[in-house]
Amino acid sequence: MRNLARLKSLQALEAAARHGSFVGAATELDVTPPAVGQLVRSLEDWVGYPLFRRSRSGTERLTPIDEAQDALGDIAQGLDLLEAGLKKLRGRKARSVVVVTASQALVANWLLARLDEFSTNYPNIDVRLDVSDRVIDLAQGEADIGIRCGLGSWKGVRSTFLMSEEVIAVCQNRLLPQDQDVTSGWIAEQTLIHDGTPHPGGDFPTWAEWLAKAGANQAPADRGLKINSTAAVIQAAVAARGIALVRKALVAQELDSERLVHLLPEVRWPVKWAYYVAASPKALRRYEVAAFHDWLAGREPRP
Repeated sequence: MRNLARLKSLQALEAAARHGSFVGAATELDVTPPAVGQLVRSLEDWVGYPLFRRSRSGTERLTPIDEAQDALGDIAQGLDLLEAGLKKLRGRKARSVVVVTASQALVANWLLARLDEFSTNYPNIDVRLDVSDRVIDLAQGEADIGIRCGLGSWKGVRSTFLMSEEVIAVCQNRLLPQDQDVTSGWIAEQTLIHDGTPHPGGDFPTWAEWLAKAGANQAPADRGLKINSTAAVIQAAVAARGIALVRKALVAQELDSERLVHLLPEVRWPVKWAYYVAASPKALRRYEVAAFHDWLAGREPRP
């Protein structure tokens, strides 16, 4: 006979270990921190020894001891299976939610156009978008899954390659010269839009570097319109405020609709950053998260 009397204590243990504190676990479980502490202590009384090493400082004040760490994988998997079983009991009425985070520019110019396909394939999974240009903490459950652009390595999450990226020069169609061809020299004379967003390790070009590669005789100084938001850079280009260097994936729709024009496409500048689907191992054990991950990564759906 199964003994589920300590189910709430196991939930408290797993959440406290994941958050590193009773406060974080309490917020997730919608109880008070003392209640979480009492549930964990009751489990410690039952096993006969403390399950956490406790410290008074640091970001993670609770650290599972080795025995608890070994058991947490099975406990988390068991809780996930219980949740999946409850959803099956609800049958067709059950709806799942997956919270997806991505930058404003990627959501607007790439992801939204693809979501109808996911909804058609998975009608019982609702997608909620957390649009943010900051890096959401997926390991701590701030969102279920993220689409990130970077070098592919983030603490506490698994990353699956999605697509590579390159930087291109674009402008609004009405800025094109009517009486001459577009050349690197012509571009150098226009208002240049500079993206001040940090891209550490990405090998993103400055305008001077890009124009030098394109063959301009004199690359301009750091003049023009400077913006510290990639999404705003794209909007400025669409509004014909100048010529911008942008990530190609982020302007795919604008190029298809011809609101923006790709200038000198023969000048290629691949960057080290690429797009990845990222999620924590715990989140990927949930069916709806795994389904969205595999659909986005182009894999076969899971049974």
